[in-house]
Amino acid sequence: MLLSPLLRWARRTSLVAQIAIALVAGVLLAFLAPGVTPYVAFLGTLFISALKAVAPVLVLVLVMDAISHHTPGEATGIRPILLLYAIGTLCAAVVGVTASLWWPSTLTLQAAPQADIAPPGAVSEVLLNVARSVVDNPVNALLQANYIGILTWAVALGLALRHASGSTRAVLRDGAQAITTIIQGVIRLAPLGILGLVASTFAEAGTQALWGYAHLLAVLVGCMLFVALVVNPLIVFGAIRRNPYPLVFTCLRESGVTAFFTRSSAANIPINLALAQRLGLKEETYGIAIPLGATINMAGAAITISVLTLAAAHTLGIQVEPLSALLLCVVASVCASGASGVAGGSLLLIPLACSLFGIGNDVAMQVVAVGFVIGIVQDSAETALNSSTDVLFTAAASMAQERRSAAA
Repeated sequence: MLLSPLLRWARRTSLVAQIAIALVAGVLLAFLAPGVTPYVAFLGTLFISALKAVAPVLVLVLVMDAISHHTPGEATGIRPILLLYAIGTLCAAVVGVTASLWWPSTLTLQAAPQADIAPPGAVSEVLLNVARSVVDNPVNALLQANYIGILTWAVALGLALRHASGSTRAVLRDGAQAITTIIQGVIRLAPLGILGLVASTFAEAGTQALWGYAHLLAVLVGCMLFVALVVNPLIVFGAIRRNPYPLVFTCLRESGVTAFFTRSSAANIPINLALAQRLGLKEETYGIAIPLGATINMAGAAITISVLTLAAAHTLGIQVEPLSALLLCVVASVCASGASGVAGGSLLLIPLACSLFGIGNDVAMQVVAVGFVIGIVQDSAETALNSSTDVLFTAAASMAQERRSAAA
């Protein structure tokens, strides 16, 4: 009897309002009944697992369908989106470097971490890993959620299927609609997933472990907020030539909030695809741009790499020259674009950036350990910025194209 009123309430109430209620409920549960949180956290684990399970198939089928039905000669608008991705990531690195030079942070470095992780040793290694991902086995790409490989095969198969019979393409379109229906059902369960994620996050993290890094976190989160609320709106305004904030706040609210708690750009791909559809964007555009952005559009990662690298330099008393700071901006933005779209992916690129200042790997890995300590906040904010910007720049490029078409 209780289930029916709850279902009616869920249908009447917007998803954003339900998520807001889940946020508050999760915080209260973590502090008032911490013993219950391990059981509630299971809801969050199921939600993220469902997103990760459906996302690779969703991307493969949607991109294949969009390209197979694409009319030759019709513009997809991917190039301006890639340009916005590159500009946004580089600007974020500049913000991170500038803030770190104005408000330098220092770290307490002791013993090297015990984690068995192997960071790349050069920028060329990062780029080589990306190239390997492009030619990955399609089955392995789906299993490992390698979206660069998935996109490559989806584009290739979509182009080949453009010459298929109408009935074959109709089956593909029906399959895309079926997968979309499934993901819509998963997204409707977002409030329960957010409830579990919030409760477990606050119960595990608390505040004691983070207090010693308050200054570092303030610089990191401050930079990300500045990029989200100032830099990105300026970039979007340059593209659409009108007030960017309605679009900015929509993307932050409907994409950033979920990404903050999933802490994975890859897991947030279905959320972004659904948002792009609600914004009325072209499927052949956002079907490629959103998954690609989850892999290469990493403004938050560029900030993390820049700030933590300069924190290590300041801790060791290394003088940062202007040319070195500029080089760090470029390296951080390039490396960030090669970071994996999973929780903590950007931290393994810090040793590479530290090598620019002659900082040894033993010290750099201690900085990585600090990153994992503050990761409960840093990685969440980073992912929220990364993922919401994917939709923001995709929508901005589409709106700019519409404006140019109308002017012509």
